[in-house]
Amino acid sequence: MAKNDTAKKALALHKKLGGKIRIVPAAPIRNRADLSLVYTPGVAAVSSHVAKHPKEARDYTMKGRVVAVISDGSAVLGLGNIGALGALPVMEGKAAIFKTFADIDTVPIVLDTQDADEIVETVIRIAPAFGGINLEDIAAPKCFEIERRVIEALNIPVMHDDQHGTAIVVLAGIINAMKVVKKDINKCRVVVSGVGAAGVATIKLLKRYAPKVKIVAVDSVGIIGRDRRDLNSTKKELLQKKIIFSDSKGELIDAIRNADVFLGVSKPGVLTVEMVRTMAPRAVIFAMANPTPEIMPDEAKKGGAMVVGTGRSDFPNQINNSLAFPGVFRGALDNRVTRITDDMKIKAAKAIAALVGKPTANRVIPDMFDKRVPKAVAKVIR
Repeated sequence: MAKNDTAKKALALHKKLGGKIRIVPAAPIRNRADLSLVYTPGVAAVSSHVAKHPKEARDYTMKGRVVAVISDGSAVLGLGNIGALGALPVMEGKAAIFKTFADIDTVPIVLDTQDADEIVETVIRIAPAFGGINLEDIAAPKCFEIERRVIEALNIPVMHDDQHGTAIVVLAGIINAMKVVKKDINKCRVVVSGVGAAGVATIKLLKRYAPKVKIVAVDSVGIIGRDRRDLNSTKKELLQKKIIFSDSKGELIDAIRNADVFLGVSKPGVLTVEMVRTMAPRAVIFAMANPTPEIMPDEAKKGGAMVVGTGRSDFPNQINNSLAFPGVFRGALDNRVTRITDDMKIKAAKAIAALVGKPTANRVIPDMFDKRVPKAVAKVIR
């Protein structure tokens, strides 16, 4: 389907529906007897009980099964900073995915502020109603601070999906790609193009999984190294903690030489056929910029890459965070997890990878509609 056709059909569908989300009562209100239980006077007993026993709120209210999907609209999909209303259709889409793939009810919330302090305060103030917080489409580097502060303040699971959902699925794909190319990730050189929310989280999780992997990070200026004087605190931390390798200088064309793996979370067209030809034999390329990847799959294969993935559904190996976040929150709610840890994320990646029994170059990750995925992920989030 052509891009313009998809856009026209999407606009028509959304206008017809008036949005993708509905609020439906769990109990019918058919008569006065029902009304007296759902609302006054019966609800007073429930309110009094929950007030006296706040730890039981999950059992008597929506708190045990509802997640808030929250954005400030500062980094939406491939659209950038389009604000709160522009973000709302995407948050509705996330809510629809939560319900479809993991039967989780969610409330899309967009905030009319892009100030980190105001976002943190707002999320904390509305948190009592929810069993989890899914942060979404918040720009880096403030997203790191916002997530950290909210996690520290609350006793419910909080996850910025752009970071960790992506990192989990990338790691799952890498686990299986290594089987296909017959390499040990701990002995590989990995180049990450794009050091925003998804890039940083992917770098950190990959390093946690494979402590000896050599990771070179490249942003819009060039290779992140100790000679750079324009780095934000997040990039400095990656260097200081030796999470990334820093003894090289230059640009992506310099970083990519002899690399075993390229992970792209940046922008279209930054990787060329000629650059791929300089990579190590049996290279792995996950070019995940949407909707147009850093390099098209046919070009990557032409350059000699063995395993190629993108963020798109019309090519093999779709690296999509929707494979991770529904199951992560399903498990967190079911098992009353208060914090989603790195160990849980690695277990989730392994669980996703394990669903591909015999990985091949064209199949290192399960299909988006594989019903086993959310259940497998949920099982390890505990």
